[in-house]
Amino acid sequence: MTTMKAVGLYNYLPIEHPESLIDLELAKPVPTGRDLLVKVKAVSVNPVDTKVRAPKNRTESSPKVLGWDVAGVVEQTGPECVLFQPGDEVYYVGSITRPGGNSEFHLVDERIVGRKPSSLDFAEAAALPLTAITAWEGLFERLGISRSKEDNAGKAILIIGAAGGVGSIAVQLAKVAGLTVVGTASRPESADWAAVLGADHIINHYEGFVPQLQAIGRQTVDYIFCLNATEKHWRNMAEAIAPQGKICSIVETKETLDLTLLKDKSASFAWEFMFTRPKYGTEDMVEQHRLLNEVARLADAGALRTTMTERLTPIGADQLRKAHAKVESGRTIGKIVLEHFG
Repeated sequence: MTTMKAVGLYNYLPIEHPESLIDLELAKPVPTGRDLLVKVKAVSVNPVDTKVRAPKNRTESSPKVLGWDVAGVVEQTGPECVLFQPGDEVYYVGSITRPGGNSEFHLVDERIVGRKPSSLDFAEAAALPLTAITAWEGLFERLGISRSKEDNAGKAILIIGAAGGVGSIAVQLAKVAGLTVVGTASRPESADWAAVLGADHIINHYEGFVPQLQAIGRQTVDYIFCLNATEKHWRNMAEAIAPQGKICSIVETKETLDLTLLKDKSASFAWEFMFTRPKYGTEDMVEQHRLLNEVARLADAGALRTTMTERLTPIGADQLRKAHAKVESGRTIGKIVLEHFG
Protein backbone atom coordinates (compact mmCIF):
# COMPACT_ATOMS: atom_id res chain seq x y z
CA MET A 1 0.00 0.00 0.00
CA THR A 2 1.30 3.43 -0.97
CA THR A 3 1.06 5.94 1.86
CA MET A 4 1.11 9.73 2.17
CA LYS A 5 1.68 12.32 4.87
CA ALA A 6 -1.36 14.08 6.34
CA VAL A 7 -2.47 16.12 9.35
CA GLY A 8 -5.69 15.30 11.18
CA LEU A 9 -7.31 14.44 14.46
CA TYR A 10 -9.00 11.69 16.44
CA ASN A 11 -10.13 13.90 19.32
CA TYR A 12 -11.64 17.40 19.29
CA LEU A 13 -9.40 19.37 21.64
CA PRO A 14 -8.34 22.96 22.41
CA ILE A 15 -5.69 24.06 19.94
CA GLU A 16 -3.12 24.33 22.76
CA HIS A 17 -3.32 20.54 23.24
CA PRO A 18 -0.53 18.72 21.33
CA GLU A 19 -3.04 16.15 20.02
CA SER A 20 -5.53 18.71 18.68
CA LEU A 21 -3.83 18.19 15.32
CA ILE A 22 -1.39 15.34 14.71
CA ASP A 23 0.89 14.13 11.92
CA LEU A 24 -0.38 11.00 10.18
CA GLU A 25 0.51 8.42 7.52
CA LEU A 26 -2.55 7.50 5.46
CA ALA A 27 -3.23 5.42 2.37
CA LYS A 28 -2.80 7.37 -0.86
CA PRO A 29 -6.27 7.59 -2.46
CA VAL A 30 -7.21 6.54 -6.00
CA PRO A 31 -9.53 8.70 -8.16
CA THR A 32 -12.81 7.33 -9.53
CA GLY A 33 -15.65 8.96 -11.45
CA ARG A 34 -15.07 12.70 -11.90
CA ASP A 35 -12.50 12.94 -9.10
CA LEU A 36 -9.04 14.39 -9.55
CA LEU A 37 -6.10 13.16 -7.48
CA VAL A 38 -4.17 16.34 -6.68
CA LYS A 39 -0.61 16.55 -5.39
CA VAL A 40 -0.98 19.24 -2.74
CA LYS A 41 1.53 22.07 -2.88
CA ALA A 42 -0.03 24.61 -0.48
CA VAL A 43 -3.04 24.98 1.83
CA SER A 44 -4.54 27.85 3.77
CA VAL A 45 -6.50 27.99 7.02
CA ASN A 46 -10.02 29.38 7.35
CA PRO A 47 -12.40 29.86 10.29
CA VAL A 48 -14.29 26.76 9.13
CA ASP A 49 -11.18 24.68 9.91
CA THR A 50 -11.17 25.89 13.51
CA LYS A 51 -14.95 25.44 13.88
CA VAL A 52 -14.80 21.84 12.68
CA ARG A 53 -11.81 21.16 14.95
CA ALA A 54 -13.28 22.93 18.01
CA PRO A 55 -13.67 20.89 21.24
CA LYS A 56 -16.67 18.54 21.30
CA ASN A 57 -17.57 15.28 22.99
CA ARG A 58 -16.79 12.98 20.10
CA THR A 59 -13.94 10.71 19.09
CA GLU A 60 -13.17 9.59 15.56
CA SER A 61 -12.38 5.91 14.94
CA SER A 62 -10.47 6.87 11.80
CA PRO A 63 -8.55 10.15 11.49
CA LYS A 64 -10.41 13.25 10.34
CA VAL A 65 -8.41 15.42 7.93
CA LEU A 66 -9.26 19.13 7.72
CA GLY A 67 -8.29 21.82 5.22
CA TRP A 68 -10.52 23.51 2.67
CA ASP A 69 -8.20 25.60 0.52
CA VAL A 70 -5.76 23.83 -1.76
CA ALA A 71 -3.40 24.62 -4.62
CA GLY A 72 -1.57 21.81 -6.36
CA VAL A 73 -0.97 19.75 -9.48
CA VAL A 74 -3.27 17.11 -10.97
CA GLU A 75 -1.54 13.74 -10.48
CA GLN A 76 -4.24 11.48 -11.90
CA THR A 77 -7.80 11.81 -13.22
CA GLY A 78 -10.84 9.62 -12.71
CA PRO A 79 -12.25 7.83 -15.78
CA GLU A 80 -15.12 10.32 -16.19
CA CYS A 81 -13.06 13.53 -15.98
CA VAL A 82 -13.32 15.94 -18.91
CA LEU A 83 -12.06 19.27 -17.56
CA PHE A 84 -8.46 18.50 -16.49
CA GLN A 85 -5.45 16.37 -17.33
CA PRO A 86 -2.42 15.20 -15.30
CA GLY A 87 0.05 18.05 -14.92
CA ASP A 88 -2.57 20.82 -14.75
CA GLU A 89 -2.01 23.36 -11.97
CA VAL A 90 -5.23 23.84 -9.99
CA TYR A 91 -6.75 25.54 -6.97
CA TYR A 92 -10.00 24.78 -5.15
CA VAL A 93 -11.80 24.26 -1.83
CA GLY A 94 -13.21 20.73 -1.82
CA SER A 95 -16.29 19.50 0.00
CA ILE A 96 -17.07 19.80 3.71
CA THR A 97 -18.47 16.24 3.57
CA ARG A 98 -15.18 14.67 2.36
CA PRO A 99 -11.64 14.46 3.78
CA GLY A 100 -9.90 17.82 3.65
CA GLY A 101 -6.77 18.86 1.83
CA ASN A 102 -4.20 18.78 4.65
CA SER A 103 -2.57 15.76 2.99
CA GLU A 104 0.10 15.13 0.38
CA PHE A 105 -2.55 13.91 -2.09
CA HIS A 106 -6.23 14.83 -2.19
CA LEU A 107 -9.36 13.73 -4.04
CA VAL A 108 -11.74 16.42 -5.34
CA ASP A 109 -14.59 16.55 -7.84
CA GLU A 110 -13.31 18.38 -10.92
CA ARG A 111 -16.53 20.42 -11.17
CA ILE A 112 -15.47 22.54 -8.17
CA VAL A 113 -11.84 22.98 -9.26
CA GLY A 114 -10.35 25.95 -11.10
CA ARG A 115 -7.15 26.47 -13.05
CA LYS A 116 -4.54 28.14 -10.84
CA PRO A 117 -3.74 31.75 -11.74
CA SER A 118 -0.51 31.54 -13.72
CA SER A 119 0.77 34.80 -12.21
CA LEU A 120 0.62 33.43 -8.64
CA ASP A 121 2.73 30.78 -6.96
CA PHE A 122 0.99 27.89 -5.21
CA ALA A 123 0.94 29.56 -1.78
CA GLU A 124 -0.47 32.81 -3.17
CA ALA A 125 -3.14 30.85 -5.04
CA ALA A 126 -4.06 28.71 -2.02
CA ALA A 127 -5.14 31.85 -0.17
CA LEU A 128 -7.95 32.49 -2.66
CA PRO A 129 -10.48 29.71 -3.34
CA LEU A 130 -12.76 29.57 -0.28
CA THR A 131 -12.90 33.32 0.20
CA ALA A 132 -13.21 34.00 -3.53
CA ILE A 133 -16.10 31.55 -3.96
CA THR A 134 -17.83 32.92 -0.86
CA ALA A 135 -17.39 36.53 -1.96
CA TRP A 136 -18.40 35.83 -5.57
CA GLU A 137 -21.52 33.86 -4.66
CA GLY A 138 -22.46 36.36 -1.97
CA LEU A 139 -22.09 39.40 -4.21
CA PHE A 140 -23.20 38.22 -7.63
CA GLU A 141 -25.61 35.40 -6.80
CA ARG A 142 -27.17 35.98 -3.35
CA LEU A 143 -27.19 39.80 -3.54
CA GLY A 144 -27.76 39.75 -7.29
CA ILE A 145 -25.23 42.49 -7.99
CA SER A 146 -24.57 43.12 -11.68
CA ARG A 147 -21.00 42.74 -12.91
CA SER A 148 -21.53 45.77 -15.16
CA LYS A 149 -20.03 49.03 -13.94
CA GLU A 150 -22.73 50.95 -15.78
CA ASP A 151 -25.47 49.14 -13.86
CA ASN A 152 -23.77 49.91 -10.54
CA ALA A 153 -23.09 53.61 -11.08
CA GLY A 154 -23.96 55.48 -7.90
CA LYS A 155 -24.65 52.31 -5.90
CA ALA A 156 -22.88 51.44 -2.65
CA ILE A 157 -22.19 48.31 -0.65
CA LEU A 158 -21.34 48.02 3.05
CA ILE A 159 -18.96 45.14 3.78
CA ILE A 160 -18.89 44.27 7.49
CA GLY A 161 -15.48 42.82 8.30
CA ALA A 162 -13.69 44.17 5.25
CA ALA A 163 -10.18 43.18 6.33
CA GLY A 164 -10.83 39.47 6.94
CA GLY A 165 -10.38 36.65 4.46
CA VAL A 166 -13.71 36.98 2.64
CA GLY A 167 -13.80 40.75 3.09
CA SER A 168 -10.41 41.11 1.46
CA ILE A 169 -11.76 39.50 -1.72
CA ALA A 170 -15.24 41.04 -1.53
CA VAL A 171 -13.79 44.57 -1.43
CA GLN A 172 -11.80 43.90 -4.60
CA LEU A 173 -14.65 42.22 -6.49
CA ALA A 174 -17.08 45.00 -5.52
CA LYS A 175 -14.64 47.60 -6.85
CA VAL A 176 -14.19 45.66 -10.10
CA ALA A 177 -18.00 45.77 -10.42
CA GLY A 178 -17.99 49.56 -10.04
CA LEU A 179 -19.61 49.86 -6.61
CA THR A 180 -18.74 52.43 -3.97
CA VAL A 181 -17.35 50.29 -1.15
CA VAL A 182 -17.83 51.14 2.51
CA GLY A 183 -15.86 48.70 4.66
CA THR A 184 -15.92 48.23 8.41
CA ALA A 185 -12.81 47.82 10.54
CA SER A 186 -12.02 48.50 14.18
CA ARG A 187 -8.21 48.65 14.23
CA PRO A 188 -5.85 50.96 12.33
CA GLU A 189 -4.01 48.05 10.70
CA SER A 190 -7.23 46.40 9.47
CA ALA A 191 -8.57 49.75 8.23
CA ASP A 192 -5.32 50.33 6.32
CA TRP A 193 -5.50 46.86 4.75
CA ALA A 194 -9.10 47.36 3.56
CA ALA A 195 -8.20 50.75 2.12
CA VAL A 196 -5.22 49.32 0.23
CA LEU A 197 -7.54 46.71 -1.32
CA GLY A 198 -9.85 49.46 -2.58
CA ALA A 199 -12.41 50.38 0.09
CA ASP A 200 -13.58 53.95 -0.56
CA HIS A 201 -14.62 54.59 3.05
CA ILE A 202 -13.96 52.87 6.39
CA ILE A 203 -16.37 52.94 9.33
CA ASN A 204 -16.20 51.26 12.74
CA HIS A 205 -18.50 48.27 13.28
CA TYR A 206 -18.58 48.92 17.02
CA GLU A 207 -20.50 52.15 16.44
CA GLY A 208 -23.84 53.00 14.82
CA PHE A 209 -23.76 52.65 11.03
CA VAL A 210 -26.17 55.40 9.96
CA PRO A 211 -24.40 58.33 11.67
CA GLN A 212 -21.10 57.19 10.17
CA LEU A 213 -22.69 56.83 6.73
CA GLN A 214 -24.16 60.31 7.04
CA ALA A 215 -20.68 61.63 7.82
CA ILE A 216 -19.50 60.41 4.40
CA GLY A 217 -22.57 61.75 2.62
CA ARG A 218 -24.82 58.69 2.55
CA GLN A 219 -28.06 57.87 4.39
CA THR A 220 -28.24 54.22 3.32
CA VAL A 221 -26.47 51.62 1.19
CA ASP A 222 -27.94 49.45 -1.57
CA TYR A 223 -26.27 46.24 -0.43
CA ILE A 224 -24.83 44.87 2.81
CA PHE A 225 -22.48 41.87 2.97
CA CYS A 226 -22.12 40.74 6.59
CA LEU A 227 -19.00 38.74 7.39
CA ASN A 228 -19.04 39.14 11.17
CA ALA A 229 -21.53 38.47 14.02
CA THR A 230 -24.87 38.65 12.20
CA GLU A 231 -27.02 39.11 15.31
CA LYS A 232 -24.71 41.79 16.71
CA HIS A 233 -25.06 43.97 13.60
CA TRP A 234 -28.67 43.13 12.72
CA ARG A 235 -30.36 46.35 13.86
CA ASN A 236 -27.59 48.49 12.42
CA MET A 237 -27.98 46.65 9.10
CA ALA A 238 -31.77 47.08 9.10
CA GLU A 239 -31.36 50.83 9.66
CA ALA A 240 -28.63 51.26 7.05
CA ILE A 241 -30.10 49.23 4.19
CA ALA A 242 -31.87 51.21 1.46
CA PRO A 243 -35.51 50.62 0.58
CA GLN A 244 -35.65 47.48 -1.60
CA GLY A 245 -32.03 46.82 -0.68
CA LYS A 246 -30.46 43.41 -0.09
CA ILE A 247 -28.51 41.94 2.82
CA CYS A 248 -26.43 38.76 2.76
CA SER A 249 -24.57 37.14 5.64
CA ILE A 250 -22.14 34.24 5.89
CA VAL A 251 -22.15 34.02 9.71
CA GLU A 252 -24.61 31.74 11.49
CA THR A 253 -26.49 33.33 14.37
CA LYS A 254 -27.15 32.00 17.85
CA GLU A 255 -30.05 34.39 18.30
CA THR A 256 -33.37 34.78 16.51
CA LEU A 257 -33.28 37.55 13.91
CA ASP A 258 -36.30 39.87 13.69
CA LEU A 259 -36.99 39.85 9.94
CA THR A 260 -39.87 42.25 10.54
CA LEU A 261 -37.26 45.02 10.72
CA LEU A 262 -36.86 44.64 6.94
CA LYS A 263 -40.55 44.58 6.01
CA ASP A 264 -41.18 48.33 5.82
CA LYS A 265 -38.34 48.69 3.33
CA SER A 266 -39.22 45.56 1.33
CA ALA A 267 -35.60 44.61 1.93
CA SER A 268 -34.43 41.03 1.48
CA PHE A 269 -32.03 38.78 3.36
CA ALA A 270 -30.05 35.76 2.12
CA TRP A 271 -27.48 33.35 3.49
CA GLU A 272 -24.29 32.40 1.65
CA PHE A 273 -22.55 29.07 2.34
CA MET A 274 -20.02 28.14 -0.31
CA PHE A 275 -20.20 24.42 0.58
CA THR A 276 -23.87 24.17 -0.44
CA ARG A 277 -23.21 23.13 -4.04
CA PRO A 278 -20.71 20.30 -3.33
CA LYS A 279 -22.54 19.18 -0.16
CA TYR A 280 -25.84 18.66 -1.97
CA GLY A 281 -24.39 17.81 -5.37
CA THR A 282 -26.49 20.51 -7.03
CA GLU A 283 -26.95 20.43 -10.78
CA ASP A 284 -24.97 23.66 -11.10
CA MET A 285 -21.87 22.50 -9.17
CA VAL A 286 -19.74 23.33 -12.20
CA GLU A 287 -20.43 27.03 -11.58
CA GLN A 288 -17.68 26.93 -8.94
CA HIS A 289 -15.26 25.67 -11.61
CA ARG A 290 -16.29 28.53 -13.87
CA LEU A 291 -16.09 31.26 -11.24
CA LEU A 292 -12.67 30.10 -10.04
CA ASN A 293 -11.46 30.31 -13.63
CA GLU A 294 -12.83 33.86 -13.83
CA VAL A 295 -11.13 34.76 -10.53
CA ALA A 296 -7.88 33.40 -11.98
CA ARG A 297 -8.38 35.55 -15.08
CA LEU A 298 -8.89 38.64 -12.90
CA ALA A 299 -5.78 37.80 -10.88
CA ASP A 300 -3.67 37.32 -14.00
CA ALA A 301 -4.99 40.62 -15.37
CA GLY A 302 -3.90 42.43 -12.21
CA ALA A 303 -7.48 43.27 -11.16
CA LEU A 304 -7.41 40.96 -8.12
CA ARG A 305 -4.55 40.37 -5.74
CA THR A 306 -3.84 37.47 -3.42
CA THR A 307 -4.82 38.06 0.19
CA MET A 308 -2.01 35.94 1.64
CA THR A 309 -0.42 37.86 4.49
CA GLU A 310 1.61 35.07 6.14
CA ARG A 311 3.47 32.08 4.67
CA LEU A 312 4.41 29.14 6.92
CA THR A 313 6.42 26.01 6.17
CA PRO A 314 6.30 23.03 6.27
CA ILE A 315 2.74 21.67 6.16
CA GLY A 316 2.61 19.72 9.42
CA ALA A 317 0.80 19.51 12.72
CA ASP A 318 3.03 22.02 14.53
CA GLN A 319 2.60 24.78 11.95
CA LEU A 320 -1.11 24.05 11.46
CA ARG A 321 -1.69 24.37 15.21
CA LYS A 322 0.02 27.77 15.10
CA ALA A 323 -2.16 28.85 12.18
CA HIS A 324 -5.36 27.64 13.88
CA ALA A 325 -4.47 29.57 17.04
CA LYS A 326 -3.96 32.76 15.05
CA VAL A 327 -7.26 32.35 13.20
CA GLU A 328 -9.07 31.63 16.48
CA SER A 329 -7.75 34.91 17.89
CA GLY A 330 -10.10 36.74 15.52
CA ARG A 331 -7.41 39.30 14.75
CA THR A 332 -5.94 37.95 11.54
CA ILE A 333 -5.76 40.15 8.46
CA GLY A 334 -5.94 38.37 5.12
CA LYS A 335 -4.95 34.69 4.95
CA ILE A 336 -2.36 32.36 6.52
CA VAL A 337 -0.91 29.84 4.04
CA LEU A 338 1.24 26.76 4.56
CA GLU A 339 3.39 25.14 1.87
CA HIS A 340 5.63 22.08 1.37
CA PHE A 341 5.25 18.87 3.35
CA GLY A 342 8.11 18.25 5.76
